[in-house]
Amino acid sequence: MMHSKFHGVGVALTTPFHKYGTVDFTSLGNLIEHVIKGGVDYIVALGTTSEAATLTPDERQAVVDFIIENVNKRVPIVVGIGGNNTQELVETIKHLDTEGIDAILSVTPYYNKPNQKGLYYHYKALANISPLPLILYNVPGRTSVNLSAETTLKLAHEFSNIIGIKEASGDLVQVMKILRDKPKDFLMISGDDALTESIVALGGKGVISVTANAYPNEFQQLVKSGLKKDTEKTRLITNSLLEFMEAIFEDGNPAGIKAALSVMGIMKNNLRLPLVKVNVPTFNRIKTFVDDYKSPLR
Repeated sequence: MMHSKFHGVGVALTTPFHKYGTVDFTSLGNLIEHVIKGGVDYIVALGTTSEAATLTPDERQAVVDFIIENVNKRVPIVVGIGGNNTQELVETIKHLDTEGIDAILSVTPYYNKPNQKGLYYHYKALANISPLPLILYNVPGRTSVNLSAETTLKLAHEFSNIIGIKEASGDLVQVMKILRDKPKDFLMISGDDALTESIVALGGKGVISVTANAYPNEFQQLVKSGLKKDTEKTRLITNSLLEFMEAIFEDGNPAGIKAALSVMGIMKNNLRLPLVKVNVPTFNRIKTFVDDYKSPLR
């Protein structure tokens, strides 16, 4: 039951900002309603797409509290808690108010560039004290370190509260090794929108998606059809969104998805430094897509 909560589509929520940088909670509420009505299976707060690295501790808590209140138990909530200071994370998780939170997503330590032994002991320390299930998050393009298949599997077999991995290495061979040797219920979750069709076809259970901020229903149907082995429908939806998925990452995430959401009227196109808005050609490409998109579900 614990694991099945996270089958399907999780959406990595963006954080809307007002023009002068404060959190725009009205737009955040609009976004929450948009993705829940679109059928997402769970929500991820304070992931990479949320610009959590630029939020103060008080803002992060306020965002999580707001999401919990507005979701109101309609779907599960995963909260991102990661960093490169293991002891600090241990203390954060020890003192975490878990009410309304279903799991923790924890990215590999960045900047320090630990080896596999260091990564293993980092996650062991978190698993030993966490009151909630843990989902590993491997995204070497951002952290400069890859959590190998061997280390992932060692953690998966030794700690029952490590229930899955958001795999964003882009390495399908690594994905296949984990799927081949993992415990039965351990979740393989795509961390790359464009590879979701392939990862689900290989045996993955879903995605934590950026695109689902804009197109939650399409992405939910993409994964649902993939889990049912309806390859024709899965391919149809993937192909319909392929250009969008490419465009929103062209000038970085979450700049691209915020551009799209601004065109849709869901939020203003504001980011916090060091992130800035996408370049004009990219914005125009995203706007043209949004304006012209004809969903294959209609």
